[in-house]
Amino acid sequence: MSEPDELAGMTVNERLFHVGILDRWDAAARRRDRNMMIALLEQVEVSEPHLTVNAVLANPKMYGY
Repeated sequence: MSEPDELAGMTVNERLFHVGILDRWDAAARRRDRNMMIALLEQVEVSEPHLTVNAVLANPKMYGY
């Protein structure tokens, strides 16, 4: 996990890349694995990760999936 405030100001993708789990996120999004997507966002301290996951799953093509 990152140091406190280390992720502040980063986008979701920047956070995922910074901690080395962007590939895992992409794979989970392609599989439409909601639970894994939420778990990964929680690892990078995204508040209300379900909102991000809902947006991606509602329109995956918009997000490249």
